Amino acid sequence: MIKIVLIGSESTGKTELAHRLGRHFEAPVAEEFVRGYAAHRDQPLGFGDHGPIAKGQIAAEDDAIARAGHLVILDTDLVSTVVYCEHYFGRAPEWIETEARARAGQLYLLLEPDIPWRPDGIRDRGDRRDEMHQLFRNKLLHLGLRFAEISGDGDARFHAAVRAIDAEVPAR
Repeated sequence: MIKIVLIGSESTGKTELAHRLGRHFEAPVAEEFVRGYAAHRDQPLGFGDHGPIAKGQIAAEDDAIARAGHLVILDTDLVSTVVYCEHYFGRAPEWIETEARARAGQLYLLLEPDIPWRPDGIRDRGDRRDEMHQLFRNKLLHLGLRFAEISGDGDARFHAAVRAIDAEVPAR
């Protein structure tokens, strides 16, 4: 099973690109759990929310993996949970980082924050996307994970992502 993970700061087109890649490669897509979780909260997320968020993300990934043939597309994973937890709270629960390492994808597509910011009531880092991008990049390097940086408009992102995946995935 080859896991391709889209990762990066807010409003960089991860969800749209994940679904487009899923259609192109005929692969299931695991949704980003935290968006729905945060949308149904009446208060800001706290440190204690990261356990349920991580467990929800794991369940979403496992569901997509169970439906997959040789390839699955993840619209983020636990590495993102670790990055945001460290950013907001200065630390991440050790078990989440351990799971992030154990469940790591074969290739991460790190999306550049070079498309317009789209506020949606949940996103709150529009003015800090470059800083967040660097935190994601540093975490991928720290964990020794393979990644390709993806930039440009929608079609350019899609074609760059397809090339990166084709280079990683054995001929089907």
